[in-house]
Amino acid sequence: MRLTINGEERDFEAPLNVEELLGRIGLDTKKVAVERNLEIVPKSSYAGTGLDDGDRLEIVHFIGGGAPDGPGGPAAEAAAADADDFLEIAGRKFRSRLITGTGKYDDYETNRLAAEAAGVEIITVAVRRVNLDDPTQPLLVDYLDPKKYTYLPNTAGCFTTEDALRTLRLAREAGGWDLVKLEILADQKTLYPQIVETLEATKTLTKEGFKVMVYCTDDPVMCKRLEDAGAVAIMPLGAPIGSGLGLQNPVNIRIIVEQTSVPVIVDAGVGTASDATIAMELGCDGVLMNTAIAEAKDPVRMARAMKHAVEAGRDAYLAGRMPKKKFADPSSPLAGLI
Repeated sequence: MRLTINGEERDFEAPLNVEELLGRIGLDTKKVAVERNLEIVPKSSYAGTGLDDGDRLEIVHFIGGGAPDGPGGPAAEAAAADADDFLEIAGRKFRSRLITGTGKYDDYETNRLAAEAAGVEIITVAVRRVNLDDPTQPLLVDYLDPKKYTYLPNTAGCFTTEDALRTLRLAREAGGWDLVKLEILADQKTLYPQIVETLEATKTLTKEGFKVMVYCTDDPVMCKRLEDAGAVAIMPLGAPIGSGLGLQNPVNIRIIVEQTSVPVIVDAGVGTASDATIAMELGCDGVLMNTAIAEAKDPVRMARAMKHAVEAGRDAYLAGRMPKKKFADPSSPLAGLI
């Protein structure tokens, strides 16, 4: 019997079911999701799903996590410095308003140290095929404990609605998560979102029970439509992904903040700590970044800087800045001047 697994043709002796196949490859059934001929195979059906000659399978690895009393859980409220100031997404509360990614790091250990330095509670993860040649390779979950961090599966690298939907459905099957980040990209050069397709995919995923955080353009009109479609967080780009240019359109970001009732999280374009602070001073609820930390000369130190930047920007926003004036206004009173 010949099967195509993750794009590779392999021969096996029949009869064979999904559970037996995973065992022969050396994969833990709890840590993967399986798609057979474009249909997801529920974990409960592995043993009862027989395979036929010519079947095409995708096997991906992803594990979600976050203990009920861990980051973002009920215990967070008691531990927070300001019991009334949480980042709340789809009913879940988080102390940290910084979200980081897990790509572009030199190794998983550096990724782990950076996440700890940043004090993050949510990390984005991509859903990828398992390594069939070496299924014992270290996984992200070996370094970033899914019981400590909330895994946010995303659709990074998806350029079609079909691919994005398949990816998130597999992610939910693999890790059980329904809180996801949706991005459907238009082209390799800009990595801007295909916003019309993103809107339709948001509607579809919301109907399927997903809680969708949406990467989108900084267009207030489309952001409002995404919110109306059921998005639990609006994530306008500050600049193109990985560019490090900082916020290019603060006016639009502020308009989006003022009109939106769900969290607004700047996603993409941050290059250094001041960019993160500016986003927070505009009233954004959080900032998501990856390249700014992963490609810094010292990722761990930059992660720590970003933590302080987000916190400082949030404090400044809540404090309320002084009004801007055209002329000087002396700090010391002139009355009684010698």
